[in-house]
Amino acid sequence: MSTTSPAFAAALARGPVVLDGGLSNQLESAGHDLSDELWSARLLAEQPEAITAAHQAYYEAGAQVAITSSYQATFEGFARRGIGREAAAGLLRRSVELAREAARRATEGGVPGPLYVAASAGPYGAMLADGSEYRGRYGLGVDELERFHRPRLEVLAAAEPDVFALETVPDADEGRALVRAVRGLGVPAWLSYSVEGDRTRAGQPLEEAFALAAEAAEIVAVGVNCCVPEDADAAVELAARVTGKPVVVYPNSGEEWDAQARAWRGHATFTPERVTAWTAGGARLIGGCCRVGPDSVSALAGLVSP
Repeated sequence: MSTTSPAFAAALARGPVVLDGGLSNQLESAGHDLSDELWSARLLAEQPEAITAAHQAYYEAGAQVAITSSYQATFEGFARRGIGREAAAGLLRRSVELAREAARRATEGGVPGPLYVAASAGPYGAMLADGSEYRGRYGLGVDELERFHRPRLEVLAAAEPDVFALETVPDADEGRALVRAVRGLGVPAWLSYSVEGDRTRAGQPLEEAFALAAEAAEIVAVGVNCCVPEDADAAVELAARVTGKPVVVYPNSGEEWDAQARAWRGHATFTPERVTAWTAGGARLIGGCCRVGPDSVSALAGLVSP
């Protein structure tokens, strides 16, 4: 774990911590094409400075935590591009280093610290790049999923992030595998599910999905991300009640993706004012996911900061 900032769990105990927003929308707004199976992970190799700049924009907007560009970065996904295991491990480490560099630049520019880095580990379905990350039920058992996740978590741990972001998990079975996969790595983690209503995307009761992390010492926060804000509202109180842990919540903007038109439709329902209810319900890690940018994070930070 990083020794340059106070322990992450201690920061949660002091009060709410502001997460960043969507990395992909920030990169796209800067003109980068992410229409690729590797998504933002492609830029780790091709345009790393773009990732650093995106992280820095969120730190400067008031985020205290930057989530790395490793969500879709896996040994298997890189291998399909002809990137060998050693080079892939280097790119995973780079994802943490780029966020650290952004924190350094932000601090030198006057942003108050401490600033934290969360190493993202997306679900198995993110590697498949076929939409199954929003369905779960891949046909793999818990042991197989643990064997998939553990090697890259080991590499990310060696890069010394402050915390793991085990995020956008659609399936309680995968949640269980991830809880097992982070054991003994010396890095705390949060576990956040992608949900629909009161169930995981795979259809399991959210109460049961949260409960499997209740006794895991490595898991310092439990909650939801990449869902509509309305579903996040109820999930916050449920996660706090079931686990007794701090809650993490970073939903999407609330707009809907029209796959046929390849465009976002509807109106954003993510408003910083929702933060008041989330903090009252036990949320301690609060930010945004898809389509939530620096402006929204700035407004959110203004409400959370003392």
